[in-house]
Amino acid sequence: MLIDVKIPSPGESISEVELTRWLVSDGDIVEKDQEIAEVESEKATLPIIAPESGKIAIVVEQGMVKVNEVCCRIDTYFAGKSLKTINADRKEDVVEKGTTKGLDPKTEELKIMEQTNEVTNQNVKVTPLARELMQEYNLSIDDVIDGLRRISASDVKMVREALSKTDSIANPTNPTLAGERSEKRNRMSQLRKKVSERLVTAKNTTAMLTTFNEVDMSRVQEIRSKFQADFQQKYGVKLGLMSFFVRAAVEALKLHPMTNSMIDGEDIVTPSYIDMGIAVQTPKGLMVPVIRNAHTLGFADIEKEVLRLATKAREGKITLDELNGGTFTITNGGIFGSMLSTPILNYPQSAILGMHNIIDRPVAVHGKVEVRPIMYVALSYDHRIIDGKDSAAFLMDIKQMIENPEKLLFGGDDPIKKLIGL
Repeated sequence: MLIDVKIPSPGESISEVELTRWLVSDGDIVEKDQEIAEVESEKATLPIIAPESGKIAIVVEQGMVKVNEVCCRIDTYFAGKSLKTINADRKEDVVEKGTTKGLDPKTEELKIMEQTNEVTNQNVKVTPLARELMQEYNLSIDDVIDGLRRISASDVKMVREALSKTDSIANPTNPTLAGERSEKRNRMSQLRKKVSERLVTAKNTTAMLTTFNEVDMSRVQEIRSKFQADFQQKYGVKLGLMSFFVRAAVEALKLHPMTNSMIDGEDIVTPSYIDMGIAVQTPKGLMVPVIRNAHTLGFADIEKEVLRLATKAREGKITLDELNGGTFTITNGGIFGSMLSTPILNYPQSAILGMHNIIDRPVAVHGKVEVRPIMYVALSYDHRIIDGKDSAAFLMDIKQMIENPEKLLFGGDDPIKKLIGL
């Protein structure tokens, strides 16, 4: 039985997606629930799953396709069979049909090999759809070529240019190769198009401004070094930097709720919850998975969620629900060696915190010069609803809570003041 496999819909408003790659080849035997291809929309990358086991016939090539369009067919007759078994059966059929009395055994073997050779062993490239039609009409490559129009002068020139180019590449001593100036042109993916649109919208719509500060990471590094083994043994994840900054950002957002707000028309919307976006660089481009209700999570839960979402994003298995929303974003350019940057807003959010690399720098501590691990931090914000005073105070609270992690237990307040009732 033939089963049509259609392009899945990533969302109600999307009618076209990009089929980025096939994970199987035409004619392969696939298993039920196996991932056979990937499609990419402006929001996320989704896998195409085989609904049944069988032999796959690819109908459409990589590129833009319509949602619900048939992309391949699966012949369930071949379910559970291997390619070796299918080729053996095919060879037996050829022997039965092609053997004649008195035929030399060597000639017979050569004839069988010619009839069972795959199209991929020849110099002519055939698309999957064309290959399917050739099999349906029982045509060979020679039959198709013989049926084409006559050879024109332009055809000869085109082939000659292609052969000349191949010879040039094969001969590294060719003098024309040394001065060759070439360009590689790749079509922009749907995801990168959407990211580009959002970045331009954020730049052109908001009154974006950035404020900076520096953070002494000594206490955080001391805590991580001292408790890393115990933390990892108990929770199964490493104690990273991100959990400290997420917790500090949560407490700072509670103190400065406008930083957790956004503009909707003529209204300022301030959620009572904090959904923290964490920017992740993936092979497909920048994605921002969202940690829901970050204000309710402890360090271990944050680290587990960051690891889970980042892994899914890099593997292209992130869902739309895990990308949508978010009230505030943190991005860490430090993992790529960035010393300082002005992160751009994740529109329609009104603020984004930028982390950077940690460098040992000479700083003044109690009147003496000491070398401390310093990180520069940046807060980009929409000046339409966040004043400069609030943005500077927000970043200062982040600094103080990272330099004195005990404050995280008291909503950013000094523990000693809490102790003595101030």
